[in-house]
Amino acid sequence: MAEILGRLLTDLGERSAYDAASQCSRCGYCEQACPTYVATGREAQSPRGRNQIVRLMLEGKLDDPAAAQEALSTCLLCGACTTACYAKVPTPDIVLEGRRALRPRTHWLVRAVGRLQVRSPRGFARLLKLGYRLKRLGLSRAARPLLRALGLSTLAEMDEHVETVPTRTFDDEHARARPPEGKNWLYFAPCGPRYLFPRVAAATWAVLERLKGPGRFLENHCCGLLAHNYGDLENARELARRNIETAENSGGEPVVADCSSCAAFLKTYPQLFLKPGDAGWLARAVRFSARVRDSVEVYDAAVGELPLGTQPGAAAWHDSCRALNGEGLKDAPRRVLRAVAGAHCREMPGADQCCGGAGAFAFVHPELSDELLRKKISGAAAAQARHVVTSSTSCLIQLARGLRKYYPDAEVMHISEYVAGALGVRRGS
Repeated sequence: MAEILGRLLTDLGERSAYDAASQCSRCGYCEQACPTYVATGREAQSPRGRNQIVRLMLEGKLDDPAAAQEALSTCLLCGACTTACYAKVPTPDIVLEGRRALRPRTHWLVRAVGRLQVRSPRGFARLLKLGYRLKRLGLSRAARPLLRALGLSTLAEMDEHVETVPTRTFDDEHARARPPEGKNWLYFAPCGPRYLFPRVAAATWAVLERLKGPGRFLENHCCGLLAHNYGDLENARELARRNIETAENSGGEPVVADCSSCAAFLKTYPQLFLKPGDAGWLARAVRFSARVRDSVEVYDAAVGELPLGTQPGAAAWHDSCRALNGEGLKDAPRRVLRAVAGAHCREMPGADQCCGGAGAFAFVHPELSDELLRKKISGAAAAQARHVVTSSTSCLIQLARGLRKYYPDAEVMHISEYVAGALGVRRGS
């Protein structure tokens, strides 16, 4: 069996996974907040249903592991249930514990990618660049049947969903630009902006320089979210240790990340170190997480310095699940958008509902994901938005696909790109 955390940090303090699941009173208040329950109407795909399944697993009373696997795998981990719950039951963490308990071992590809990210980030970047080159040459399309035959259908679906890839990573762009360094902030480059959307990373850097003065690149590893969510806790901890050490050796400035999924995970590093014997790392993780800032938070703190109403075209905010439910960032991004868009700012119906991206969810459960995506795009159309602005990599990928398919009059933008346009600073390639 894959390793489980065993203990979780909850609003009631540190609890065992069983005690955390037992906090659920099964009142059902969470159900209408859960996108998969609303879409399917199935009790097993509701938050209280999933909590009950994990509780039965931990009690040794689970009769149907296959049904449990389906119920838990269809959870988006969006956290809307926890936000709606009066007791703040951490259902996403409980679901992840259940997935790990059902999984005999971590998938070999997840382990291989995790090890490569730990041991050779440059090797990981070179491998990605090779894949990008094959995609630009049109060869990745021909490889999809082979990937599916090898049991790597998720990679084939990812290749199909992502329309374009960059020619350079942010590391390449940063080395070419060689911006002046200062000690006002440390930029933590999440894998999405770093490797897939370097234009976002470049925009973030430019906006931070304008608003906060010169800063520095942390030269960080992957945050470990992929390894954590797909069962490789050993590599998730090792990536966390390396990032904590790097930040400790780089000064005491705020650590700014521009993918809300990664920023939210960085803030939960202490949960990785609750085991006996990890007290030293737990204390260091607490100090590190206190330094982490989502780029949304930084822009909100400097909202008075943004040029008012300078961006043309109706703009609407889409809540990244981890920004809204993981970090509690509801009003902050809207203040930024209102400042920059002015009279063009729109509130999109269903802005706080998951778009169905959720990491690999869109590739593993395409029909359910597309149902959620259609709802999201209909909200953008109802708002007559020309710009849908968000803050997570998964949302950028999912919304770009949905807008191309259902509402091509609009484009999706990262909040850093949108603010950079208003400030008139370089947005990168």
